[in-house]
Amino acid sequence: MKRLLIVASLIGATPALADEGMWTYNNFPAAKVKEKYGFEPSQQWLDKVRLSSAKFGYGCSSSFVSPNGLVMTNHHCARGCIQQLSTAKKDFIANGFYAKTQAEELQCPALEVSQLVQITDVTDQLNTATKGLTGKQYADKLKAEMASLEKACTTGADVRCEVVTLYQGGKYNLYKYQRFQDVRLVFAPEHAIAFFGGDPDNFEFPRYDLDVTFVRVYKDGKPAKIDNYFKWSDKGAQEGELTFVSGHPGRTSRGLTVAQLEFLRDVTLPKQLFKLSEIRGMVTEFQNRGAEQKRISTNLLFGVENGLKSMKGKHEQLLDKNFFAQKVAAEQELRKKVDADPKMKTKYGAAWDEIARAQDTFRNIRKDYEAMEAGGINSQLFSLARTLVRYAEESTKPDAERLRGFNEANLPMLNNQLMSKAPIYPELEIAQLTFSFTKLREELGPDHPFVKKVLGKESPAALATRLVKGSKLADLKVREQLSKGGKAAIAASKDPMIQLAALIDPDARAIRKTYEEQVEAVVRKNSELIAQAKFEVYGTGIYPDATGTLRLSFGAVKGYMEDGKKVEPITQMGGTFDRHTGEDPFALPKSWLAAKKDLTATTPMNFVTTNDIIGGNSGSPVINKDAEITGLVFDGNIQSLGGDYGFDESVNRTVAVHSEAIVESLKKVYKADRILEELRPGSTPAVKASPAQ
Repeated sequence: MKRLLIVASLIGATPALADEGMWTYNNFPAAKVKEKYGFEPSQQWLDKVRLSSAKFGYGCSSSFVSPNGLVMTNHHCARGCIQQLSTAKKDFIANGFYAKTQAEELQCPALEVSQLVQITDVTDQLNTATKGLTGKQYADKLKAEMASLEKACTTGADVRCEVVTLYQGGKYNLYKYQRFQDVRLVFAPEHAIAFFGGDPDNFEFPRYDLDVTFVRVYKDGKPAKIDNYFKWSDKGAQEGELTFVSGHPGRTSRGLTVAQLEFLRDVTLPKQLFKLSEIRGMVTEFQNRGAEQKRISTNLLFGVENGLKSMKGKHEQLLDKNFFAQKVAAEQELRKKVDADPKMKTKYGAAWDEIARAQDTFRNIRKDYEAMEAGGINSQLFSLARTLVRYAEESTKPDAERLRGFNEANLPMLNNQLMSKAPIYPELEIAQLTFSFTKLREELGPDHPFVKKVLGKESPAALATRLVKGSKLADLKVREQLSKGGKAAIAASKDPMIQLAALIDPDARAIRKTYEEQVEAVVRKNSELIAQAKFEVYGTGIYPDATGTLRLSFGAVKGYMEDGKKVEPITQMGGTFDRHTGEDPFALPKSWLAAKKDLTATTPMNFVTTNDIIGGNSGSPVINKDAEITGLVFDGNIQSLGGDYGFDESVNRTVAVHSEAIVESLKKVYKADRILEELRPGSTPAVKASPAQ
């Protein structure tokens, strides 16, 4: 894997070169795009693209593609909804889904699509509020001020506001979203073609996937009317063409200090890799129990395998000695410039060492923090129980003093999750909890007070079985009663899952408090100082690390060299059949085999671009300069896995489904003319649609 990264990525401060950058919409380098590609996006163009883009759920991207609320995203982003709507008799993951009429569109449990409607810079307000504060005082004041801004911005249940931290605290923006919580499934292909090639092909290219799903957002029981949406390109992506990707990249770490990267390399990533490997083994064993067990856990296994491969790439990047030496050199260069100026040295000089000390503090509490607070007990039922216990407690406090996530601005989203109709599978819950309790005891040791409090005299399997079989939290009415009943209802509850969550919550809160005050607050405060130092030394024409919020990148459809050979940028539909073996994961669904004679083999299937993306960009639209859909992002190539820490235009590539592949398959494989008519009005004859599966 090639590891040569351009200098801008390494420093994380100088103006980005080449096609690098996941840019915020209020700091997009339009002039730079014009200089390289001859097109300068106007403010009107940027506003339209922003409003046509959407966040999908809590970790993916999407876009509006019709005025009637039709939304396009990846199949793997919508898998949760698709599986939740499936049953043993109607497996929409395996067999696909198409609603031939609007009445047959199925509502997704607990799914939200949100549109970024306004961005406000609130940096000065937050800096003024926290000026001169450190530690607990800084953390408390920052949390309170953020909550106040978000509450004032939130004007109704269909609005969500969030203070976004940029440049590691160098800037703060307030993002205001329009929320759509009535989201209904319209079309999804079979898993076999959406993830054709499976894990062996994941993060690879050439690819031959139809990783697409269409949903529709509703308002007041009717399809929402959307003013800004992307129209469909006539030809789709062409080699050499300018491309833009508008989406929600998760988190990058290009601006972290060397001490933070060392902690990731030596502690965080190895631990995560070991844990994910063990979870993969647990889920694989669970799938071997039978067909139904395989069906209900397929989505979980997909996520685990995807995360495992992604983290391997990240870890390899940080283990590369040349790459890491360049990160060290870049940090030393900045520190020299700071130390050379007495005023800057006094203001910023100690920031790096303070962050390093915070990493040492975290090293000492990591096991307790991760076991008690950060996902140590993994289960849908336990997650619901903890949320109910904490909501009862937090709702009695002033908004500014609540835990983040329980503020007034977050309550509609919280309620949506608590009242989700998504099915809960007891056997899978028992398996996950048994694994969690086993790892808890293994990590902390059998004599740790927290382990004794959780397990008592029971084995992990016995405790997991008792909790799941005794809990009534799968019942929506029970959750509603507990939610409305407050602290009294929680205290009186005999539900064993509620009782466990209440029993261990004081321990979890205590370790969270230690982390927030001694680690997070220190890192936040000193990262702000380093960001300000970078602005003074290198200027402000830079992009911030990704934060899971809307960004825009630019690039072009372009191949690359790998092992001395040219990788062409576009694959063709005919190659999909050449790759078919009849055995998973290279087995095409029956619908594709039946339609082979009708499909045009030269139709573009997948393609790559030089756009700078990261996990979370899945489902992002690829558009041209006319703001038309030319493709749909679903992956990056293997070289892009180090994109968390840097970018190399020569080999880092975005992988997308070609817009023509989507049209060709909708028309000839699925006979989904109702969708085609929305995407390209007037393009389809009036023929009878195929029945829903």
